[in-house]
Amino acid sequence: MEVFVRNLPEQSTEKQARQIFKPVLAELDINIFHCHKPRGKGFAKITISHDDVQKGRTFLDLHGQHKPGREGFKSVKHKIFHMGQPVNCSQSYNPPDEFVLKSLEKEKSEWRTTKQHNRTHISKPRGGKLKRVYDHSIIQCGIMDYAGNDLFFVAHHQEFTAGSLTFGRKSVFIVLNPLKSGLPVKQIEIPYHSVESLIVGKTINPYITFSLAEAPRFFEIVPDAETSLANQLGKLGLQSRQKDPHPPQRRRMTAINPSHHAIASTCFCYRFKVNPTDVLTILALKRLPSCPDIVRWDVWQIAQDAFPIQMTRLNSVLGAANDQIFSFETRFQLQKLVQNGYLPPYKVEDLTQVIKVTFSNVEQSTLAAAVRRLTFQIPFPGPGTEASDISLSTLQKHLIENYDTILHEKAYSKDITEQYDQLASIHKATVTPAGIYLHGPEPEMKNRVLRKYSAFSSHFLQVTFADEGAEPMSYDRTASLQEIYHGRFKKVLGSTITVAGRPYEFLGFSHSSLRAQTCWFMAPFTWGGELRYARAVIKDLGDFSAIRSPAKCAARIGQAFSQAFSSVDIPREAFRHLPEVERLDGRGIRRTFSDGVGTCSMSILRKVWEAYAQSRALKPTVCQIRYAGAKGMISLDDRLDGDALCLRPSMIKFEADSRQIEICGAAFKALPMYLNRQLIKILEDLGVSGQAFLDLQADAVEQLRFTTENPINAGYYLQRNTIGKAARLPWLVRKLWYIGLSFSDDSFLRDTLELGVLIQLRELKYRSRIYVENGFTVYGIMDETGYLEEGQIYCSVKNEKTGLVLTGRVVITRCPALHPGDVQYADAVDVPQGSPLRAVHNCVVFSQKGKRDLPSQLSGGDLDGDLYNVIWEDSLMPTRLAEPADYPTATPIDIGREVTRSDITDFFVQFMENDQLGRIATLHQTLADQKSQGVFDPACIQLAEMHSTAVDFSKTGIPVDISQLPRASKVRPDFQASGPRVLVGESITMEKLQAPPSDDSDDDDDEIQETTPGIEYYESQKVLGKLYRAIDEHDFFAEIQRQSRVARRSQSISLAEKVWAYVRVKTALIQYEHHLGFARDVREGYEDNMIDTMLENSAHPTHFVSEVEVFVGALLGKNGAQSKRQREFSTSMKEKHDRDVSYTVQCILQGEEEDASKGEALERSIACLDVAVHETRTRKRFGRLVSFRWVAAAVCLKEVEKFIGA
Repeated sequence: MEVFVRNLPEQSTEKQARQIFKPVLAELDINIFHCHKPRGKGFAKITISHDDVQKGRTFLDLHGQHKPGREGFKSVKHKIFHMGQPVNCSQSYNPPDEFVLKSLEKEKSEWRTTKQHNRTHISKPRGGKLKRVYDHSIIQCGIMDYAGNDLFFVAHHQEFTAGSLTFGRKSVFIVLNPLKSGLPVKQIEIPYHSVESLIVGKTINPYITFSLAEAPRFFEIVPDAETSLANQLGKLGLQSRQKDPHPPQRRRMTAINPSHHAIASTCFCYRFKVNPTDVLTILALKRLPSCPDIVRWDVWQIAQDAFPIQMTRLNSVLGAANDQIFSFETRFQLQKLVQNGYLPPYKVEDLTQVIKVTFSNVEQSTLAAAVRRLTFQIPFPGPGTEASDISLSTLQKHLIENYDTILHEKAYSKDITEQYDQLASIHKATVTPAGIYLHGPEPEMKNRVLRKYSAFSSHFLQVTFADEGAEPMSYDRTASLQEIYHGRFKKVLGSTITVAGRPYEFLGFSHSSLRAQTCWFMAPFTWGGELRYARAVIKDLGDFSAIRSPAKCAARIGQAFSQAFSSVDIPREAFRHLPEVERLDGRGIRRTFSDGVGTCSMSILRKVWEAYAQSRALKPTVCQIRYAGAKGMISLDDRLDGDALCLRPSMIKFEADSRQIEICGAAFKALPMYLNRQLIKILEDLGVSGQAFLDLQADAVEQLRFTTENPINAGYYLQRNTIGKAARLPWLVRKLWYIGLSFSDDSFLRDTLELGVLIQLRELKYRSRIYVENGFTVYGIMDETGYLEEGQIYCSVKNEKTGLVLTGRVVITRCPALHPGDVQYADAVDVPQGSPLRAVHNCVVFSQKGKRDLPSQLSGGDLDGDLYNVIWEDSLMPTRLAEPADYPTATPIDIGREVTRSDITDFFVQFMENDQLGRIATLHQTLADQKSQGVFDPACIQLAEMHSTAVDFSKTGIPVDISQLPRASKVRPDFQASGPRVLVGESITMEKLQAPPSDDSDDDDDEIQETTPGIEYYESQKVLGKLYRAIDEHDFFAEIQRQSRVARRSQSISLAEKVWAYVRVKTALIQYEHHLGFARDVREGYEDNMIDTMLENSAHPTHFVSEVEVFVGALLGKNGAQSKRQREFSTSMKEKHDRDVSYTVQCILQGEEEDASKGEALERSIACLDVAVHETRTRKRFGRLVSFRWVAAAVCLKEVEKFIGA
């Protein structure tokens, strides 16, 4: 049943409304209910489950109003008041939301299960209810530092502002009351995961001090007058269509106030004076499950020079004027130590003097690398750190050791950018609401600009705009982000970022980097005898003066920032024009069948192969390119003679003089086909049986289960998923089995396999990423011969061993697919012998005939590089099809004049603020599950069109009107829920059943703390819900860990020792000791690279990814599947680690560059294994790294195998 509640204050929150009724309903034994209080409205709805309807009637009998008006209220038996005002309750005229009822059923079931579990397994903590709200009278922001051997707090900002601290479930929330009436209330949110240490003083020093890994979040309460005005405007219809009709009641800010902003980016210690009587109760908060450890320690305060004064002195030292003393690369690393909060400015200034004396006349690139390594050697100041750990003498010692180690590493391994011409070493910066943080340099694939100015790569800065903790800024319905986007970010884009004396200004961005909220800045440099600024670099790329749309202009400039694997010079006369293939459809609309695709001759393709594909047995015949002002696909046409590159008008976006083909991608092989949730839902609604998906998922789960059964399966799994390929891990697992050993006897190798399996299992459960054997993913091109009829395709797939030409009816689609018409049938046919189409493979060829081209019917696709899914799995064939969507082409916004840099930066900000793709896709998924018509429901059709608009936003500049989003139930299907947290430490562990909320777990949070109200879920009865519930990851993970324990034998010595014993038996007469020093250097270099990768791929600058995640090449989604950002990080992390491992293997096999013993690969590998097994090393913060021993073991066992064979 549903209870309608009236007479609530419009400003009250949903949580406050829930708190009014929770004790009243609990008296009637109603513990589970749903409360919905619309923002800015004076009413609420209480939903009570079917099981509690009789109790609900009792509630209304006691507290309900059965007659209207004052007389009706007088007749209420037991009145409910809130803030002195009567609250009116009555039974709603509307039936309750069926999905809310389902969510209540699910919640009650889980509540009973967990309560029973806790009654059996969990004892209630002693001590009663915790106090979680505390008053404070002073707030300070500064750093922790040492005077002599004692730890002190240094305040660089202080305010005598009263307020409160509330310890919530995931964060600490601080309220700062205004000093004068009429001024806004300020808030600070400190997530627990960002707390490095939490220190509480004694009663004579009643301060609580938070040392953080990142800046906290700052907010300002919107005064009631502003909120009221916004509501009135909304009622009158005077608000902007793009604005939320119920604006948030707080604003996100960059700092507490302007004076605090000067230090908020680098001073990560916050200190609050509390009541002396509260000290002991604060210590009891360690009982909270997620609260950081609390240390009792008296930290007194000392004074230092003001932070801005220290920074001014340091900037004069690190400025460009000192270029002769320190290179830019070294100055960048020194500035990073301060800017990222590792050291205070005065200490870095002192360090520069030490460097001048200690490292005069040294190689600057090595010195810069030595300084960079300090970032993972400097501990956090705190009770667990000695003053000597970060003293000047210790830092000097680290630098000397780092410098010597790097020199040794360079002796046998060149810098990666020297080995791969397509890579450049790029410095990076992250702009957050509070500050600017420096990273790198890291190897990045070159683009046209970096290739042209390769000698000046340090003058280009890759800049990412993100939230604190490096997560993307995203829509927040509880807070306005106007100040962040249009104040903070816009100001940075419109000015310069000064790093080590160099002023970097905005340059541009590619299409993919725009979606990642990343762009390029550059600092001026001398080129051809003149100073080159960003404006001149853009001018040299081509002529953009005729483009009048900022979004379109940015996209055209962005072609030059697309990463390219290689470039090929071709003669100017090779370029030829091809006409478009266009036809009128039945409605008189001109359709372009050749949109984005051209051809090339075999001569041109051979040039591409020489530059790009020389190591591959199978050469690509289809490539994605950039050429001058053109972009798109080219395919081989073996009818062309000589050098011929044929491009169409749809490919040429602007005029440019470059005569290099840049290769952005190529069809070396057909990619595997994976289903996803959107496609599964469409296929279900097109008549595909739900059992088909369940069977495919069950097969995938069973394959994962077989993986851990024996070493042969494990090795095959590792090889198929390219896990540890560079380290020869698949071969190593099998080799150990051949010599009578088992990889499962080693915890690290065991964790490597288990983590890989777990990540794939979570991709199945939380993304429904199900492999389809009878399907693949390929580039699309057009039939240049005119052989294919309407509705026909030609699809030839080849690898090094076999080939396949598809024939018969197939399903074809393209991701993302939201409209039911995005899935269509096609007839796959073969072509005659001698046809030019026989020369192309690993692509799908579309017909140029018919009323409308097939690619445009598939999520609005074209042929400039889109990937298409081709499926011939019988069980996935739909029983019906839908008409494809046909959205009108949006005309890009025209500003009526030439586009300026500020227009482009304004668009960059607008895109960050209004990119709604994820929000629309999630809402579509929810409504498709809740509506009886599924994806055919009008609301889903509307969302599919809005999604198309959002996809085109980056090219048209037209954002989605979010005010037009369809309404949905407040509850969500269960398959959208996050999963249990997985922790990677000494072993991989998964959270158990959670206890139901205790009486003190939620109620004491002040209403302002509810920044993200909890989401409620129901059990979906559609196929996505069934797929989700079919996988019990707890049981699965427990099973594979049991299998590992069964396979693991009791042992007195480690697996590594057994491998060592085997090697020494087989090579008893081999002398290797003269290579031990070399082996130590190799391990040092490998582990330094490992640590660098662990730090660079973490979401938090001072936290790090686990060694096993780096070794596997995938970041673990802690609460489900990987996020898009984690998948991107995983790809770059795997590429870097594979290169690092390849270098390590190469240096073991080949030795140092000047090593005379080039043939002693076996001896060097034995030495590396000896060092790895017998010389343990524990690194501060990172513990003992162990993966090198298995890299060395694989190389050594392979060399032993050769030795025995010889």
